[in-house]
Amino acid sequence: MPKRPRPAGRVPEPLEPWGTTEEDSPIHLVDRLIAGTPEGHPLRVDLFRLRQQIQERDITLSEARAAIEKLDEVVKKVTAPANRIGTFLGLPKPDIAHIAVGGHDYYSNIDPRLDASKLKIGTRVLVNEAYAVIGDLGYDNSGPVGAVMDVLADGRLRVGQQHGVQSIILQRSTDLLNANIKVGDEVRIDPAYRVAVELLATRGQREYYLEEVPELPWSRVGGQQAAIQGIKDAIELPLLHPELFERFRYAQPKGFLLHGPPGCGKTLIGKATAYNLTRQLRERTGREVKECFLHVKGPEILNMWVGESERIVREIFAICREKRKQGFMPFLFIDEAESILGTRHASRHFSMSSTLVPMFCSEMDGIESLHDVVIILASNRADLIDPAILRPGRIDRKIKVHRPDKEGAREIFQIYLGDNIPLAEDLNRLLDSVVNHLFAHREENRFLEVQLRSGRNHILYRGDLVSGAIIASIVDRAKEMAIKRSIASRKDEGITEADLLQSLELEYQENDIFPPTDITEDWLKLLDYDPENVVKVSPIQTRSPARTRGVSTVV
Repeated sequence: MPKRPRPAGRVPEPLEPWGTTEEDSPIHLVDRLIAGTPEGHPLRVDLFRLRQQIQERDITLSEARAAIEKLDEVVKKVTAPANRIGTFLGLPKPDIAHIAVGGHDYYSNIDPRLDASKLKIGTRVLVNEAYAVIGDLGYDNSGPVGAVMDVLADGRLRVGQQHGVQSIILQRSTDLLNANIKVGDEVRIDPAYRVAVELLATRGQREYYLEEVPELPWSRVGGQQAAIQGIKDAIELPLLHPELFERFRYAQPKGFLLHGPPGCGKTLIGKATAYNLTRQLRERTGREVKECFLHVKGPEILNMWVGESERIVREIFAICREKRKQGFMPFLFIDEAESILGTRHASRHFSMSSTLVPMFCSEMDGIESLHDVVIILASNRADLIDPAILRPGRIDRKIKVHRPDKEGAREIFQIYLGDNIPLAEDLNRLLDSVVNHLFAHREENRFLEVQLRSGRNHILYRGDLVSGAIIASIVDRAKEMAIKRSIASRKDEGITEADLLQSLELEYQENDIFPPTDITEDWLKLLDYDPENVVKVSPIQTRSPARTRGVSTVV
């Protein structure tokens, strides 16, 4: 059927939807009708009612539209996929980000609305479905912690995890690029294990081996003139007169051993060495040289985890080298050295010393001379230290720290009593009285009987077993007596001869001078005898049954 032709004429314009403009809105049309209706006409009442109904419906529609839009927004949020969180690793290109997400690396685009120059290495970033970076979340506040085992040349960090069972290489975050990170410091790692994001404050136990060196001139070390002279010859002369030693091509020692009975001042001598040597270096060279005394107790290095003790040894030597680079003069003092550097025995079972001794030797071999670090070993039983440690080229000097003799004991008493301590009598009279009483060969001063392999028996008196620690304790007891007397009399009382003599008796009666067991090795630490020549050690004075047993073990 043919189509009917469209009538000629103007094509009508399409009509706009009703109510799309403000003038065509129902309210506006009703207002126009009301305006065109005369006053008092009955239709005006109906028009006003119609206008009110239209207005109420418009309000209802607006509220419904807002509720629908809010519901639609909620539906979009709960149905939209979650954004991933990655770690920002750098900017290979100005508009490309290198990120790590879920253990994988990506080169991702960056949302133009983000300022890429403000992104920091190690921070968390939001990643959408297209793996584009759309947000910056900053640094994470949590994460694993690792100890820095080595700082590489390019600034990257080799970090060891707990017990040293593994290590990883980390790059630094933007905030740590210029941080002074040293071996032994602890850093917090991002969850992706790629970046060190925070340098943690050093814990006290991480610096357990660091001590401040007090002002300790040689005059404060009494009764050890021979040991002090040996230290001056072994350490001070090479450092203070390097040109002479270079001329004679004299090999400078790397360290020395202080061996002797306990309480005789081995640690005190080590600290005095650090103070006096650096003081003389400052005076001679004019450079600001500060001492750094690392006091390591042997048992503190031992750890039940395989490889952890060796890691601590490496860490200690690394700290020494780091301190030297910073301008310090490091002194490594290892007390009770026989506990970690003991003789290795040929056996099939695992021995801690079989791994610690080679590690310590290799670290010592990396030290050129005393200009790098001064190593001081202290031991009560030098015969138990492995010969590989004590050979020339490592520990070059062995210095014996003897018990003080009568003159040495008097010098030590004078040091402790001469620092403006209130005294009730003349100082020299007090010193003569207490020293003579201590070293008198009287029956009540008989202390130990030592039986030798030759069949001879030696009687040791109190003065034969005196030490700097015992003298310090005697003086402290006398001070306590004088203080109590001053409190009771409400007058300033000084130390008297009776105070010192009574303190001397109490010290040898109450102090645990005897070892608590009958193990011969423990008793031999008290003596200056060659352990191989001693057969038996027996106390002479009456003690409790547990402490009066003679030592019958044959050495």
